[in-house]
Amino acid sequence: MLTGELKNKVDKIWLTLHSGGITNPLTVIEQLTYLLFIKGLDDQQTREEKKAERTGKPIEDPTFSEDQNHLRWKNLKQLDPEAMFETIRDDVFPFIKELGGQNGSTYRKHMEGAMFLFPKPSTLARVVELMDQLELRDRDTKGDLYEYMLSKISTAGDNGQFRTPRHIIKMMVELTQPKPLENIADPACGTAGFLVAAGEYIRENHAKAMVDDKTRAHFQSEMFTGYDFDNSMLRIGNMNMVMHGFDGATIDYKDSLSSSDDDDLAEQFDLILANPPFTGTLDYDSVAADLLQTVKTKKTELLFNALFLRALKTGGRAAVVVPDGVIFRSGKDYKEIRRILIEDQQLQAVISMPANIFKPYSGVSTAILLFTKTDSGGTDSVWFYDMKADGYTLNDKRDKIEDDDIPDIIKRYKNLEDETDRKRTDQSFLVPKDEIVEQNYDLSINRYKEIEYEEVEYDDPKIIINGKDGQPGLRQLAEERLKVLDELEGMV
Repeated sequence: MLTGELKNKVDKIWLTLHSGGITNPLTVIEQLTYLLFIKGLDDQQTREEKKAERTGKPIEDPTFSEDQNHLRWKNLKQLDPEAMFETIRDDVFPFIKELGGQNGSTYRKHMEGAMFLFPKPSTLARVVELMDQLELRDRDTKGDLYEYMLSKISTAGDNGQFRTPRHIIKMMVELTQPKPLENIADPACGTAGFLVAAGEYIRENHAKAMVDDKTRAHFQSEMFTGYDFDNSMLRIGNMNMVMHGFDGATIDYKDSLSSSDDDDLAEQFDLILANPPFTGTLDYDSVAADLLQTVKTKKTELLFNALFLRALKTGGRAAVVVPDGVIFRSGKDYKEIRRILIEDQQLQAVISMPANIFKPYSGVSTAILLFTKTDSGGTDSVWFYDMKADGYTLNDKRDKIEDDDIPDIIKRYKNLEDETDRKRTDQSFLVPKDEIVEQNYDLSINRYKEIEYEEVEYDDPKIIINGKDGQPGLRQLAEERLKVLDELEGMV
């Protein structure tokens, strides 16, 4: 998470833009993202230049050519306000809009709508000065910066949109273990955090496979797909992917639940990672017909799960965040989606997360579902884990703490054979499918968890009042307090 000092610097930037005339929070975030992107491109090339010096090998496909050095952050920040304003507006902005692959790339398409909205040179110069002080050396910090900026949107969560914390994303990626030749998607991608994390996982864990030309080509073109219906988020998501070296990713506009003539989501993906916006209800007329065939409902939290099953290939798997209602509500539609996951597919795990884990956006209780599309069943038992802590306080501040169940979750999930003998009083355990069926497919961990009660023995009330074995009781303590009060009164 961000340090208090870094948050204060971001607050100063925010106030500078606000006083400069940019008052819409999402516009602020978008303009700051452009500048972060420009700075990041320079940082990226600086790292490549240092690597080239060490290895003696030239930089492959540099972002800036020699005649474009004036577009780099390190040189822009040296300019006077007027020159900086003109250079960014007239040269840098057109440059970043043309990055990201071929003319048909989603990055290019969505960056066409990008607008440079800084009102005056002095505001831009001050923001550049403040941003240059931000130490964003690692990707986690950049991700947390987005999270902190989004927390400033007062309407965050009203439409169900909020950023998933980096550590939760990383956990879900670690649990699903993406592979080099898979097609990975997030149908409600926002800033594309899940896709970035999946790509980073593959780079770190499958370095040898990335040497293969076919694998590398897939990695740079077809592997990552994200959809969203917010154009600002699409621009941010596309920039995020390009910044991390995924130039060929498809980050495009789509209301994933809506009726559509195309079928580009059907059975296309090996892995889905998602925390979609759960906005309540939709009209039947606006929902894709094939989703209604899976489960006839207006509830978005159920429709998204139907969408995931539609989008996965047979054998494809998913790790998705759902509100607790999906887990235990007794309504016909809720029960049906759980029945489908258990009877028709293979449900592996339910990880119950504590309320407030998505603070400051929302205090809603959520869970993570892990399942595989089989269309032929396969659920023998379901693994439940009761997450009590995620390494951060469960309030608006979300300060770092020592209590963290995430390493334990990952360890236990990767060794489910060791879970068979765990008691229902433990933090995790397996529940046979038959038992879940008997409970009307209820997936609430509290339905199956057993609680151990410790018997506490108290002294006889007479002993509490009068004391015992030289130990004072309430009567003696009261008498001593009265004596002290009398002494104080005598001193007045």
